[in-house]
Amino acid sequence: MSWRVAITIAGLDSGGGAGIHADVKTFAALGVHGATALTCVTAQNTYEVREVQCLQPSLVRSQIMAVWDDMGIDAGKTGMLGTKEIIEEVASTVSKLGFPLVVDPVMIAKSGAPLISEDAVEVLKRRLIPLAKVVTPNRHEAEKLTGMKISGLEDARRAAAAIHKELGAEVVVVKGGHLETQEAVDVVYVGGVFHEVSTPRLDSRATHGTGCSYSAAIAAGLAKGLEPLEAIKTAKRLIYMAIKYGVARGRGHWAVNPMAWLEIPAERWRAVEEMNEALRLIEENAEKLARAIPEVQSNLGYVIDLRYARDRGDVVAVPGRIVNYMGRAKPSGPPAFGASDHVARKILAAAARDPNVRSAMNIRLDPAVVERAKALGMSVAYVDRRKEPEEVKKREGATMQWIIEEAYRQTGGKTPDLIVDLGDWGKEPMITVLGRSPREVVEKVLKLLS
Repeated sequence: MSWRVAITIAGLDSGGGAGIHADVKTFAALGVHGATALTCVTAQNTYEVREVQCLQPSLVRSQIMAVWDDMGIDAGKTGMLGTKEIIEEVASTVSKLGFPLVVDPVMIAKSGAPLISEDAVEVLKRRLIPLAKVVTPNRHEAEKLTGMKISGLEDARRAAAAIHKELGAEVVVVKGGHLETQEAVDVVYVGGVFHEVSTPRLDSRATHGTGCSYSAAIAAGLAKGLEPLEAIKTAKRLIYMAIKYGVARGRGHWAVNPMAWLEIPAERWRAVEEMNEALRLIEENAEKLARAIPEVQSNLGYVIDLRYARDRGDVVAVPGRIVNYMGRAKPSGPPAFGASDHVARKILAAAARDPNVRSAMNIRLDPAVVERAKALGMSVAYVDRRKEPEEVKKREGATMQWIIEEAYRQTGGKTPDLIVDLGDWGKEPMITVLGRSPREVVEKVLKLLS
């Protein structure tokens, strides 16, 4: 069977950052069908939990059984369980069904609000953790479960071994987000051996839902048949991306974005496809476009969805540029990311001012082309490179940013169709054509050359 089913037994976060929202998105990102058994409803956002209402344990059991009886369950995970009665019911049900279970021992929300009653902690330790294929406490949860003080890696190792030996979880992951280490290092205890799984530490507000998404990713890996350590390594890479490209909305801790795992490769593929379409248009009009190629050659670039764009490595362009080869415009190679410097920097600077601008192409400065643009009603901005401040000239890569800023200053903040760069000593005059997509940019250039 190609489709695998993972179930999350957890609470609902009305802000969509944690709980079953984070879990189902994570399952989807990893190609696993996500089922849910809701335990508690929270009125919650990025900075506070306003109200909590937990369901009857029998209804939680009924949700699990409804999925099991129809589709089966290849793996599951628990999150917020709320009460000792729900924990007892979940433990009883899962022990009979026998699917591999990841226990995320959720106790406190990111805002600091308690998500489990005090008397439920002992039931969690006694009834549920012994059923866990993998248990994933953070530093504070591991301290609560073991009674140990944890600060560094050695403490985390002792806690992981204790949770395995004393509470019975098969594999223990003491997460490193709160450990006093340079990198985010998770200590994994499996088969009597310690492993360290690490990523660079990120300084990000997007931390809401990290534990949920991480444990869901491990459950998805188990559902697909991965060994626990491999599932944990994949989950670590996913959560790094989910934090790095988090959902920048809200006044508190932003939500992680597990869909980045899926969306970034898709965005890069789409960008290459759109560039290929524009390059085919160039080749169909190669003779006409040849006369627009400057001495330094042309390039055409396109930045991926701005939610995921960070630097020129996220701009796809033509390696070796677009050249005039025997009177025909010719791309020197297939589009590639990081293949442009100047055009990429212009695109990123323009996109920072207007998110609709995601593509640009540089062509030869021809006064007739400029007049044609004005006749077509296009907006034109002029930039005199001789006025570029010395401190800007000395800064690597700052000139392209300055050109864009100057152009927007002239247009009163409105996006120009063309930026006319008048050049400087040793700097060829140039026109930069801006647009929403590479095809739109090439079509603008073709209109200008008609």
